[in-house]
Amino acid sequence: IKIYSLHVDCKVTSRFAHTVITSKIVNQANESREATFEVELPKTAFITNFSMSIDGKVYPGIIKEKASAQKEYDTAVSRGQSAGLIKITGRKLEQFHVSVNIAAASKVTFELMYEELLKRQLGKFELLIKVRPKQLVKHFQIDVHIFEPQGIRVLETGSTFMTNELTEALTKVQNETKAHILFKPTVDQQKINPELDETLLNGDFVVRYDVKRGAAAGDIQIVNGYFVHYFAPHEMPVFPKNVIFVIDRSGSMAGRKIKQTRDALLKILQDLRPEDHFSFITFNRKVVEWKSSLLQATAENVANAAGFVQTLSASGGTDINCALLTAVSVLDKAERLPERSVSMIILLTDGQPTSGESNVEVIQENIQKAVNGKYALFCLGFGFDVSYRFLEKMALSNGGIARRIYENADAALQLQGFYQEVATPILMKIEMQYPENAVEGLTKNNFKLFFEGSEIIVSGKISNDLDLLPVEIKAQSHTSDLTLKEEANVKEKEQVFQNQSYIFGNFIERLWAYLTIQQLLEKSISAQEEDQKTLEAQALELSLRYSFVTPLTSMVVTKPPGQEQMELANKPTEAG
Repeated sequence: IKIYSLHVDCKVTSRFAHTVITSKIVNQANESREATFEVELPKTAFITNFSMSIDGKVYPGIIKEKASAQKEYDTAVSRGQSAGLIKITGRKLEQFHVSVNIAAASKVTFELMYEELLKRQLGKFELLIKVRPKQLVKHFQIDVHIFEPQGIRVLETGSTFMTNELTEALTKVQNETKAHILFKPTVDQQKINPELDETLLNGDFVVRYDVKRGAAAGDIQIVNGYFVHYFAPHEMPVFPKNVIFVIDRSGSMAGRKIKQTRDALLKILQDLRPEDHFSFITFNRKVVEWKSSLLQATAENVANAAGFVQTLSASGGTDINCALLTAVSVLDKAERLPERSVSMIILLTDGQPTSGESNVEVIQENIQKAVNGKYALFCLGFGFDVSYRFLEKMALSNGGIARRIYENADAALQLQGFYQEVATPILMKIEMQYPENAVEGLTKNNFKLFFEGSEIIVSGKISNDLDLLPVEIKAQSHTSDLTLKEEANVKEKEQVFQNQSYIFGNFIERLWAYLTIQQLLEKSISAQEEDQKTLEAQALELSLRYSFVTPLTSMVVTKPPGQEQMELANKPTEAG
């Protein structure tokens, strides 16, 4: 079985990435063999299309509601459930895997299409392409086109497998608003050494970039009656933070995990700003406060804290409820904190609540009542023994986010990386306002906090007769209350995309659908049961209308007669 061609074509238009992977395989044996198509794609992406063509006949994947697809599958396959075609394979990727039997000398072409909105983190957008053909490929290429009307400020490519020979196969062409990256290694360049037929191509191929930002009120783009508004202010004063680290030191954290936690906290202490206030709470079945109140991050206090962190050891149970309630009460009682400051609690745990209150629903309720919208709660789940759904619901209900920390050698770096994302709050209470009578289907437009290096994105549909789209942004910065205004000329904005040959025409509409689905799913995590059903129904309707494989839909993959007739591709979630 030989892969004679593998193409990855990616078009990024204004952060929205549309990727098509095409693999052509021939069976050179003189009997039928199994051909496999295995691709890793970002977890944040939605698959939109898949097909196999075998000797000219096309077998498309069909996207359906998950429950009805499962029913159809159960009827067709009496042997019970197969493993499913998609599984999570790491912190950023999931794997799509399909196999089909093809006759001697037959050819099969697999084509997979997926889309995602690139998210700005620490000042860059990242397009991640996983490369792992497992054999030498005669025609191999990665072709990336980027078009950013705001202008490309910085562009870099990186890879985990580059050698000097392979660098020669990489070309980058860039002008003000466009970039083209082509990676096209010959068979010889792909080889680990000339004698062996082993490939070097195994790892990540990454494109990172950022755009230019002129207008204070962000940038608005419009195509076919849909708009997207990007807002990422920079060079603003940073809010002082009041941060409490709530650290699990139960028995399961013993060994490498607690050591990695110590390493990360020592680095994070160095990153605190002098005007920040901080404290530590550690817990097993007992909750211990390092100090009874928040301390300012002076050199002396940070040094004392480092001494305390170095003594952290792990044993005993897990009382998450009491630990978090203690953190909230420390913030509630805090005095002499900077008037305009941002208060946050960062919880790190690797297990289920086993001591004190152990009913997760009761804990969620207690914490939400105590926090009462005053502080942001971030939950970091270390490893796979945590109830991620519990942590995610708790964080999303209290203005924060959850993140899984993978038990790898670089866990300390993952913890630091997370802290860096939330280390520099520069705006709070951000309201993005648009004329009510002229805009519908608006995505989330109120944000509690904005961190330097990220980006706020709002999208919606504008009414047909609108000539000017006025926007107003209200927010609080460290020094003042801001009001930013901007007016977008609809016709001029539409013009920007008119003559761009490689742009799919309705990309802002698809971007709007993608963003709306993501937000509905996120909202449903922390919603009450009745609301949850409504939110999921809306997300399902959009997933089907725009043909996205989301956690609510399945793709039914059909195969030629005589083989297992159908298989299901379901999108896994971090909570499993």
